[in-house]
Amino acid sequence: MMHPIPSGAEARPFITHHNTLDMDLYMRIAPELYLKRLLVGGFEKVYEINRSFRNEGISTLHNPEFTMLELYSAYGDFSEMMEITEAIITGVSMEINGSLSFEYRGKNLDLSLPWKKITWVESFRMAGIEDWRSLSEVKKKMDEYGIEPDAGSDDHFGMLDAIFKKRVQPQLVDPVFIYEYPREVSPLAKSYPGRADMTERFELFIGGMEVANAYSELNDPLEQHRRFKESVENGGSGHKVVDEDYVEALEYGMPPAGGLGIGIDRLVMIMTDSPSIREVIFFPLLRFKK
Repeated sequence: MMHPIPSGAEARPFITHHNTLDMDLYMRIAPELYLKRLLVGGFEKVYEINRSFRNEGISTLHNPEFTMLELYSAYGDFSEMMEITEAIITGVSMEINGSLSFEYRGKNLDLSLPWKKITWVESFRMAGIEDWRSLSEVKKKMDEYGIEPDAGSDDHFGMLDAIFKKRVQPQLVDPVFIYEYPREVSPLAKSYPGRADMTERFELFIGGMEVANAYSELNDPLEQHRRFKESVENGGSGHKVVDEDYVEALEYGMPPAGGLGIGIDRLVMIMTDSPSIREVIFFPLLRFKK
């Protein structure tokens, strides 16, 4: 759980120090790059129900310490991950609720298949944005909706993310796969053949919140190195240093693969009709009494 380089997701890490080696280490923000090293080593299907740590805000949806299911399937892709996601969540619902239809926070959820699929570009049309690449149009919508970006996220994609969370996400009640994300916000995902700007990635939303993230894994070491370098130079996607060790692992050869992460705490929230993540964690982080 202690990594020499924070990587695998976009997040601020917790920093610790190893006294004997006199080196800083980072509590993992995701197990992704290490699970994919196992694919390089010959394990074709791997998973971990893991604890990860992110040194960020606390809310009804966020706790600094949380649980994920993360899995990788060699020779699979993001389409296979969609099928696995549907099978896992509908299976859990039938075990717990005995039904694919139940109430969550006063709204009826219907998990019946097939689940809706909307491209990332189409999702912004739900917020009135026709050309997401137009910075002026995005800024205009920010002003129109009175949305302030999060601290340090006032760039183009930061503003798009703020608009998505405020104007689009609340509409995604029944399961919806948002897919086909830009390369800039998906540094570990494989691009579509002949379309380098968009990637084979999806996020699943249920009950107005993100529950899963998945993609066809980028396994080209040269392209991955370029992506890491681009991310470091732009100060985005959580990568502050190029992970040369991971790139070297890819040079040995990682098979084509699909990868998936499901937020266990949020899934439990949905299945138990809990309004806050604090209600499904035994010991959530709280402030000291004053």
